Amino acid sequence: MSIKAYLFVLGYLLYKVVALVHPIEIYDKFFIDSITRQPFYIRGVDYQPGGASGITKEKDPLSDPNICARDILLFQDLGINTVRVYSINPDLNHDICMSILASAGIYLVLDVNSPLPGQHLNRYQPWTTYNNDYLEHVFKVIKQFSGYNNTLGFFAGNEVVNDKRSAKNSPTFIKQLINDMKLFMKLYCPRTIPVGYSAADDLKYRISLSKYLACADYNLPEGSVDFYGVNTYQWCGDQTFHSSGYDILVEDYEEYSKPVFFSEFGCNKVTPRNFQEVEAIFSPAMCTVFTGGLVYEFSQETNKYGLVEIDTNNDVHLLSDFKALKERYTATLLPSALDIIQILKMKNSKSGENTKVHGRGINKRDQMGEMCEKQYENLEITKETPPDLAAEVIESGIDVEKGEFVLLKEKDLQTTHKIYDIESTLPYKSSNGNKIQILVDIFGISDEELQQLSTVSNEARMY
Repeated sequence: MSIKAYLFVLGYLLYKVVALVHPIEIYDKFFIDSITRQPFYIRGVDYQPGGASGITKEKDPLSDPNICARDILLFQDLGINTVRVYSINPDLNHDICMSILASAGIYLVLDVNSPLPGQHLNRYQPWTTYNNDYLEHVFKVIKQFSGYNNTLGFFAGNEVVNDKRSAKNSPTFIKQLINDMKLFMKLYCPRTIPVGYSAADDLKYRISLSKYLACADYNLPEGSVDFYGVNTYQWCGDQTFHSSGYDILVEDYEEYSKPVFFSEFGCNKVTPRNFQEVEAIFSPAMCTVFTGGLVYEFSQETNKYGLVEIDTNNDVHLLSDFKALKERYTATLLPSALDIIQILKMKNSKSGENTKVHGRGINKRDQMGEMCEKQYENLEITKETPPDLAAEVIESGIDVEKGEFVLLKEKDLQTTHKIYDIESTLPYKSSNGNKIQILVDIFGISDEELQQLSTVSNEARMY
């Protein structure tokens, strides 16, 4: 490659990604790698050690590098590419933990709410909590984590609508929050990160809420979700695509215009869990409708969904579910762009519809959603929200340091905490030994990257 070509590609890559961590974007109904244009399927876990008590003024799941190293070592062993964290404290520093995650090739989906006072919506009386303090917290989270290229997306809410009363009072406030989050990012963040919502698996509200949150509203120009998460626990034990009801889930979202994934899955009514659904989620029957999923959850809490148990010394004891999930995840291939193209061509030929696929990729559809309807089943969408509150908060200033990747030291890739095998006092040996494997050079540019950017690939890609 000539020096001139090298400098051009180098400049483009630095402009696009700042570091070698490829931001994830949305194209049609899919997440895609913004550089390789290959589809990105979420294969991950939900992560909030300690539950609601795992966040305080002094700590959160991504503030202690030693604990992060302990768990990211196991994330790599599971073969995951994404974690969901339910709450963080933006007044703490997360640079090292986010740098370790990025180096390990792992992305983050982050909820902007927290259980601390003033940092979440009251689902029954949202007008009492949608205030300056709340939006300041949300904007601080966004501003800080927009600095990390491995922040995949933000959840504006988790199961806020989950009964008749919340369905009457909360929907318009969720849509207002999505609008305010996206407007803030456009003004003050280095890149626009997708914003979504994580829904309870309740048929009274799940489908109608997904339509309402995706529709276009002239009064809320940025009020449409970019993706939609579904918390579902309906595949229990030995089941099939049909007996589990997954076929109905696919039908429910077949025509949805945004990426959909399981923001929580992993029924524990039958134990030990075998995670059969993993194979189905990434199969041809589902992969053009759902873009992966997150197993609930990493650490054992009172509800008994854990893959590992953390003792009072912060040492980790693996549970049988850990190895069961590892076997499923590592044995299941993620769909490629070519896979998707072939599946869509087959679907379209069977239905007699005009194919949307041609050339090496998929045509981009109009991302503007349908205009909002006057009413949605089981939802109240006439509650007034404060339209100018976000501007007031932004004008007063958001005092938080933007996150940034840092150079990692050798000690950052190892943990002093012990990890024990299942029902054993013997130490667990992960696939990578006792050290996190660096999969991504967050400050370097490889020859492979330069070659990929400077030549036209003959591989199928998402366009």
